[in-house]
Amino acid sequence: MPLPPGPTGYQRLRNPRLNKGTAFTEAERRAFEMEGFLPPGVSTIELQVARTHAELAGLDNDLQKYLLLSDLQARNETLYYATLMSDPAKFMPLVYTPTVGEACQKFGHIFHAARGMYLPITAKGRLRDILARWPQQDVRFIVVTDGERTLGLGDLGVGAMGISIGKLALYTACAGVPPQYCLPVSLDVGTNSQHLLDDPYYLGLRQHRVRGADYDDFIEEFVQAVQSLYPKCCIQWEDFANITAVPILERYRDRVCSYNDDIQGTAAVAVAGILGSLRLTGQTLAQQRFLFLGGGSAATGIAELISRAMALEGMDIAEARARNPLFDVNGLLVQSRNDLAAFQRPFALDHAPISSFVEAIRTLRPTGIIGVSTMPKLFNQQVIEAMAEINTRPIIFPYSNPTSRSECTAEEAYRWSGGRAIFASGSPFGPVEIDGRTYVPGQGNNVYIFPAIGMAVLATEAKRVTEELFIVAAKAVAEQVTDADLARGLIYPPHSRIFDASMHVAIKVATTIFDRGLAGVPRPRDIDTFIRGHAYRPVYQDSL
Repeated sequence: MPLPPGPTGYQRLRNPRLNKGTAFTEAERRAFEMEGFLPPGVSTIELQVARTHAELAGLDNDLQKYLLLSDLQARNETLYYATLMSDPAKFMPLVYTPTVGEACQKFGHIFHAARGMYLPITAKGRLRDILARWPQQDVRFIVVTDGERTLGLGDLGVGAMGISIGKLALYTACAGVPPQYCLPVSLDVGTNSQHLLDDPYYLGLRQHRVRGADYDDFIEEFVQAVQSLYPKCCIQWEDFANITAVPILERYRDRVCSYNDDIQGTAAVAVAGILGSLRLTGQTLAQQRFLFLGGGSAATGIAELISRAMALEGMDIAEARARNPLFDVNGLLVQSRNDLAAFQRPFALDHAPISSFVEAIRTLRPTGIIGVSTMPKLFNQQVIEAMAEINTRPIIFPYSNPTSRSECTAEEAYRWSGGRAIFASGSPFGPVEIDGRTYVPGQGNNVYIFPAIGMAVLATEAKRVTEELFIVAAKAVAEQVTDADLARGLIYPPHSRIFDASMHVAIKVATTIFDRGLAGVPRPRDIDTFIRGHAYRPVYQDSL
């Protein structure tokens, strides 16, 4: 009898996309000449998932759990996603923030197996040839980083690859983007972190970062290589510093299908949280004023999307931007300052300088404060109490990641506001009990946005990712928050419902893509069925 197509024997057990481990049936083991390589007992995938849960429960360290899951992803992709999707609320903090932050910091010390593509600037001129070695011919999503601003942890160089890997895992686990279409990429242009350059275990280029024209040419060569090899691919720019993130987004947003999740995804999840908050305050978006702690690309991205959402409700865009002022290390961003970048100037107020954040709150009287400073504890007791003095329900969003960089904790926000704060953070916090009442903190995690955007782009073969799509996504997230959720203090759908929530968002975004003529495929009769039909499900396929 001829052998079935594909790898056989030991090689099949070493192919993560084909491997079923102990779930290979007796017939498959005989047909693929695998007898002898496995113990004779046959498991179901449900039993394998239960075994994985038990293994993880035996570990007392989240980084160890992260490593176990990473090794599982390298061995058996289907089981990996079946495990993640069995309890997304439990596993998202392990495969992404906050645990991934520690994994990136220790990347060279815990490196187990290669995943994705590493493109150093020393390979400039050969990027297309190197990218072409990737075994999948149809790549639809690349999450690419140069590692200069990794979460709130700074320049981690090649170690930031963990973020690209983690985000693509969430594309699949949270929105069903098939993993075979996903490629994590590290663009290594060096690092300015001396402790990495001195670390014998560091795996990146041992040089300081390349800047200027050489850097720009390197990015351009990468984009052209992607376009040439994978014309349907969407590029997600990840963890670039302000000085490069904003110019890259502006240079390519109208040229290729691309977006920056740190700027646009963060903005969308913030708008979604604000829309959820308004259901608790009973106010309109036009009545809001938000003060940002942090003046970088994340802050201006959120401020711009809020401003555009206000403009859609009839407000002049300049007036809307004036309702979203920024405060950085040098104080309030005002027009008289001579240290502002071009992307910050639209939000500079015609106002006297203010050097104290508390004073800015008392002067500008914001309804909400949004922290994207990457500096912990700056939303101190004075700040929270000042917000509570001028608002019945102050909106407090410390969005900096990971947890160690959060501007305040959930308990601090609730306690110092007398339990009146509407709270959401970038990284997770557990329930808080104060005076016999339990508060359930919301998490303004981009996971509500980028996986769903990805599914919509995949299914529609969208030519561009526009700002409007992020506003549509934000509204689609907010409209899924139930009255029961709000009663518990939640302004986002629970993570336990993330897959259904992502499907809803993806359907709304895909509808807009078709409406705006951005799709690369004909409009289907039923967009709901069309989107769900593209979703990956972690089940073993019959090999015979």
